[in-house]
Parts: sequence; structure tokens; C-alpha cells
Amino acid sequence: MVSQLVEFGVAGFGYATGEDRDVAKTAGDYVSDPERVIRWGYHTFHRAPDGVTATDLATAAGRDALDKLGMSANDLDLIVVAASEVPDYHHWDTSAGVARQLKVEGTIQTLLLNEGCACGVTGLGYVAGLMAVQPELRNVLFIAVNRVSEFHRNRMNVNNAVHSDGAVAAVIKRGHENVRWLSTEQFTDPDLSDFFRTDVGGAVTPVPLDGWTAKDAPPGHARIHEHFEKNPAKLREFVATLNQRITDSIDNALKRADLTRDDLKHVIYINDSADTIEEVAEPFGVTVEHTNAELSLSHGHMGAADQLFCLGEHIERGDVQPGDVVALCGISIGMRWYCTLVRV
Repeated sequence: MVSQLVEFGVAGFGYATGEDRDVAKTAGDYVSDPERVIRWGYHTFHRAPDGVTATDLATAAGRDALDKLGMSANDLDLIVVAASEVPDYHHWDTSAGVARQLKVEGTIQTLLLNEGCACGVTGLGYVAGLMAVQPELRNVLFIAVNRVSEFHRNRMNVNNAVHSDGAVAAVIKRGHENVRWLSTEQFTDPDLSDFFRTDVGGAVTPVPLDGWTAKDAPPGHARIHEHFEKNPAKLREFVATLNQRITDSIDNALKRADLTRDDLKHVIYINDSADTIEEVAEPFGVTVEHTNAELSLSHGHMGAADQLFCLGEHIERGDVQPGDVVALCGISIGMRWYCTLVRV
């Protein structure tokens, strides 16, 4: 297994977010039924100012991480950008754009990932693969970023989460003993690949109908109900399957790392409601205090950035202890279930 071939850890984190916005005060700007959004429990989300792009947020987080460690972009061997929203431009590589904004001199390896919310976690497995076959890779800057395009999507009507703008950067070093990568697991159900798809702006439908705005887009759950023909029994079965597959992805990651459920101390899920996060952690005997439930409501759903962002904050707050095993897990477009384990 790759986990036996390469060892690396996170030497430091950097962050960048949009401006803090109050959910209760702004929900009415996005939806006609703000109480529905308020009931999810979020109190704050981040909205980047107009003109601030995903590339800008990713660069700011990357620079923050490098500065904290006294490093420059020229100390890096690879820059990876995991971006979970509509890209700044078509036919353009955000990872190359970030490298340029970080003022890399000459050439450097870059990698762009866009598997929705998953890529900020599954991307660590891809880094493991690259480091396994390229022993010259010593220092990697891994950045996960989410910048909602409000032209394409309504940040409060995609699913039962308030979508937020933020980025996290992790400086990965070969042989580093702290926040060490252990394993990555992922799988998809292709039959569900249309869920949460944005229909406007791609090659199939490049231009919206006259007068269309993101507020007119149907909520994400509408396509789910349509897929299951509004059959309550099928919907209940689907919800049960969702939860079981999250459990399976964590169990599989534990098995890859030769660990058991007893070894798992913390679960960091996508920034969802506190009840949902508690349900995800419960099969592993992990209490809600050892999850990201609290941080989730302070940040909103930052797409691919959720898990690493919360992990860094938990470490800095002292919520996790040296040696603790943490599961970074979630569900994403695809539909994809995934988990990466790290040992702090």
C-alpha cells in the first residue's frame, strides 16, 4: 500500500476567508423562506468581496502558510490547488495562476483538482501517490479553496448548507512526523452523478434564459426527489445509504492504515449541521465535542476547504492531542464518499 511507501505530514496551515456575514440578517437576500435556512443552525458565513477570486483566496492562504514557516514559493517542489466551485475562467489552470501570484521563479510542478467538495481531502491521497513515485518531491503546498459564483448558484439553496468563501493551505513535508498522512479512501455511485449539478454555464447550456438568475435555480434537493420519483420509501432508503457509505469510507480508511475504530479519536466532516455531524461520528463512539460541529456553524460550508480548515483550527486551539487519529470525511458530487486519516 502507498501508506507503507511514503511518509509525510503537515508542517503548517494558512487561511483566507471572505468577509463575515450574519446568516439570520442576510438569508432573506437569498431565499424567500429565510427561517428554513436559519433552522440549519449556521450563524456566520464568509462572502468574498466582488472582484476577489478563488485564485486570490488560494494565493492568500498559501502565502499565509509559507510566511508562518519562513518559507518562500521557491522552496516548493509542487503546488496543488483543490477548487470546488465554478472556475475563474474556462480553459485556464488555477494552480498555475496561484503559482504565478505566489511569484514562483522559473518552472514548478502544479496540479489542479476539481472533484467538488471531496478534492480537499482526496487530494492528499493523490499527493501521496506523487511523492511515492517522485522521491525528489520534498515540499508541497496543498491549497483547498471555495469561492461561490453567485451568478451560477444560490449559496443558500444548493443543499441544506450555507455555502461560504474560504481557503486553507497546508505545507506538506516529506518525513514530517506531525499531522502525518495515514490513508485515503474514496468511491462513487455513478447513478447519482447528476445530483447538485449546475446546469448553466457549461458547454451544454452556456447561456441562461433571458432574465434568469441564480435565485431562480431549483434547490438541490429537487433533483434528488425527481430521481426517486418522490417515493418516500426510496428516499428513506437513500438517506440510510448515505449514512452507511460514510461509515464504510471511514472503516475502509482505517483498514488501509491497519487501524481499528478504537484508534479513531476525532471526526471532521463537511461543515454541515451539528445534528448531521453527530450522526456521522456516532458509529465510531466519537462524541460531538470531538468533531467540527461547533466550527461548522461559524464558517459555513467552504466546499473543499472544510476539513483541512477545521483540522488546522482544532490543532491550533489544542482540541486534538499529539498522536490522535483524525478522520477527514464527507460526501461530494459524483456522488463520492471519501475519507483521509491523519495522525496528529
